[in-house]
Amino acid sequence: MSDRVRFIDDINEDPLIGDALKADVMRWSEEGEPSGADFERHVADYHRTLRRRLSFILVCLVVIVLTTGFAVTYGPLDIGFVETYVTIWHRITFNVVDSSLDFIVIDVRMPRIVAGILGGAGLAVCGVVMQCVLRNPLADPYTTGVSSGAAFGATVAITSGLSLMNGGNTVIMAFAFSLIPTLAMIALSKFTSTSPTTMIMTGIGIMYIFNALTTVLMLWSNPEDLASVYQWQVGSLAKVSWDDIPYMAALVIPGSIAVFLMAQKLNVMSIGDDCAKAMGINAPRMRVVFLALTGLLSAAVVSFTGIIGFVGLVTPHIVRIFIGADNRYLLPASAMFGAMLMIVADLLGRAVLSPTILPVGVMMAFIGGPTFLWLLMRRGNRVW
Repeated sequence: MSDRVRFIDDINEDPLIGDALKADVMRWSEEGEPSGADFERHVADYHRTLRRRLSFILVCLVVIVLTTGFAVTYGPLDIGFVETYVTIWHRITFNVVDSSLDFIVIDVRMPRIVAGILGGAGLAVCGVVMQCVLRNPLADPYTTGVSSGAAFGATVAITSGLSLMNGGNTVIMAFAFSLIPTLAMIALSKFTSTSPTTMIMTGIGIMYIFNALTTVLMLWSNPEDLASVYQWQVGSLAKVSWDDIPYMAALVIPGSIAVFLMAQKLNVMSIGDDCAKAMGINAPRMRVVFLALTGLLSAAVVSFTGIIGFVGLVTPHIVRIFIGADNRYLLPASAMFGAMLMIVADLLGRAVLSPTILPVGVMMAFIGGPTFLWLLMRRGNRVW
């Protein structure tokens, strides 16, 4: 089989490459070099696609800014939408006019919004990368066991009393145990010739092990600890403070930028290891690098927020509908959309059953579950 035929077969079999791109590859392989008119049409299509991609990112950014304003206004104390941004501007310019209002807006309400933006962006980027390098549309921090590892670590800290000695111990334990599934997949990739499918199955196996261990610890815990574990497992932004934000940002922002800079290699890896090798990319080594980055990213998020599912799973699929599968645009667009989705879910969780507050993890399940089913029905009989 020639390299050209193998390349076309890999394109057609890949579940993460859009049907339009597959059709173009088949047409070009049959027609050969395009004519002048075809070339102009492809250039026009490219510019139109580029405008759509950039417009999508811009719309997400605008929605984030507007939703942030609405999220800050919502609470026991009624604060105006414009007043919110004025207060933020006064803090930025070190010209605080109303100290009580500044405290409520900046110190009480803003940390959960900033954590939602960082967490949503980080989990969405992890979802894109995992689905590409593992070539599985169901890959995300939850299905690969990262979230379950963090839950077990937090449960150990809470039930053993470590969290009472120092509240930061819960975060440290959650972070440490969340890295175990990633390290297991990296070891599997480095020391054995294992397929991406086997790697994600390894993550799922570790996820069930951690879930079982967490359940055992919960059965042995007292009611007070059980309530704390449950609150951590459902995922919430309520307890995130400004003291936590630098630690999240220190991993999420540089990690996301590093992934963005390697988007071209991610594009090649999403086609298949053979094509990556033909283009001079060591696919197993890059898979280890990407898994390490996503492990740190997801651990940095879930160790502070708890388990929040569906962000990394559905966000890449939704964004691909609008802008396609080119990771140079898919990664930043997914980060924006994930951040938007997280703060919208948090706002709805506080507003739907007010004064009862639904944790953002529960609200994301209400949003993500039906969305994922809609994506399945939308594809019909087509393979992912």
